[in-house]
Amino acid sequence: MTGIPGEQSGGRAQARRSRPKPRRRGLRILAYTSAGLVLVTAGAGAYVYQTLSGNIHHSALFAGTSGDAGHEKPDAFGRTPLNILVIGSDTRDNAADCQIGGDCGSGANADVEMVLHVSADRSNATVMSIPRDTMTQLPGCNDEQNHTSMKPVSHGQINSTLDYGPGCTVAAVHQLSGIPIDHFITVDFTGVVKMSDAVGGVPVCVSDDVYDANSHLKLKKGEHTLKGMSALQFVRSRDAFGDGSDLGRTVTQHMFIGSLVRQLKSAGTLSNPAAVYSLADAATKALTVDDALSGIPQMVGLADDLNKVPADRITFTTMQNVPDPRDAAKVVVSPAARNLFNAITNDQSLTTGSGDKSSAAAQATSTAGDPAAPATPPPAAKPSGAPIGEIAVHIEDGSKVTGRGVAIKSALIAQGYSARSTDVKGPASDRTTVGYTAGREGDAQEVAASLGLPATAVVPGAGSGITLTIGTDWTTGTTFTAAGGAAATPAPVNTQAALSDANSATADDGSKCAQVSHEYTEKINGVGMTPIQAYAKFPNVPDSAS
Repeated sequence: MTGIPGEQSGGRAQARRSRPKPRRRGLRILAYTSAGLVLVTAGAGAYVYQTLSGNIHHSALFAGTSGDAGHEKPDAFGRTPLNILVIGSDTRDNAADCQIGGDCGSGANADVEMVLHVSADRSNATVMSIPRDTMTQLPGCNDEQNHTSMKPVSHGQINSTLDYGPGCTVAAVHQLSGIPIDHFITVDFTGVVKMSDAVGGVPVCVSDDVYDANSHLKLKKGEHTLKGMSALQFVRSRDAFGDGSDLGRTVTQHMFIGSLVRQLKSAGTLSNPAAVYSLADAATKALTVDDALSGIPQMVGLADDLNKVPADRITFTTMQNVPDPRDAAKVVVSPAARNLFNAITNDQSLTTGSGDKSSAAAQATSTAGDPAAPATPPPAAKPSGAPIGEIAVHIEDGSKVTGRGVAIKSALIAQGYSARSTDVKGPASDRTTVGYTAGREGDAQEVAASLGLPATAVVPGAGSGITLTIGTDWTTGTTFTAAGGAAATPAPVNTQAALSDANSATADDGSKCAQVSHEYTEKINGVGMTPIQAYAKFPNVPDSAS
């Protein structure tokens, strides 16, 4: 049953709720990141090695018809970050998943897509959700396993790419964001049910009584421990939380994963051999991974990397987005999302060592360049930058290499900088810098971050606006590398105050309750109502958990 808009509803939420439901409800489960975070269980020991190895399915990382999945930049010590695309599949082509509900049969949508970024030094991680309803340019793909192919699409829904294999979804996410993708993990329905059971249940909190007739979630206001089907109902629920859209659901899914992480790290689960085996068996049976991750030793190594990250340094966030001008029920990437993409690509932490938000977090989760977002003034001591489309860069080529200025200008314009950018041949310079005039430091930081330049490259300038001087220290490529070939530590992204639009939170924060919708997101027996009213009207429907 679909929710209907009431008098309190409107705008994006109304448009989202009024569209027809897809043929399959979809898994839409953010607990999939737990499949990555939970992989610590794969180290259960040699006695389960053969069993766990036999559980794992795998396929090629990249299925695009051109290009590749990108390449990581090593830090000064030669270490590289990890970017793992975690995909939640809505497929119900096996008996176990079919019993859970919805239409059964072939085909799949990537109803959950999250980029799990683990820093090169393994001190912090970022989990960025990409809304399933994102409309974007899609790549051409060849699915070698199922012998199907997809031609490039100028404007398509990103979750449809999974029908051509997870390697096609990898290609689409890399094309959308520019973020290198090193691995993928795809998880199905039954894995979430079994993993929540294996950890003894996942604690959650809801702000009000709630009943969602579509996902069958029914809970009283307050705290609950969810196992099995109740956990699945919680992370699937679209109508119960926020504005009744997929965007509201991602926030509650982040809460669920954060709680699962805390449960794993504090409940002694990983010190109990029986629990470890149960969890590892459930996780591996539910996984499809890329070929490079298909062995237990590789998964144990990944698990070890993930387990090093403290909960207070795992940041959950959602890609900034705005309504699609062609269809308000869908979304497109906001210009502000480039801040977040750059932070992940440049391996910039969104938390400090104390667990507080870093200056990078303020920019990466800001709404700068987002015309649909409310204006929030920057803090007094912080520079404020313009949307990159308004930043024209004057390039003075002092590299002594013919064509360098033209190449860098083209690269900047391709990233979204103003087409009014210019380039001239300048006097020889031994150092690449980004000069700025009064009030433009934030713009200069943005340019430096986009090019991979170090913070020391941003300097006060004498000319007007932003002037990029290309020196003899940067003679090839469009991303700066320091002497010796190692990528330079990038400039900090421009700090801004607006944090709300990306819904950022850290995994250690268990103080918040999932916010039940107060809008008419439910339609039961032809009557529109809020999830709170639905709970009161159907007392005979049993609660999902006590």
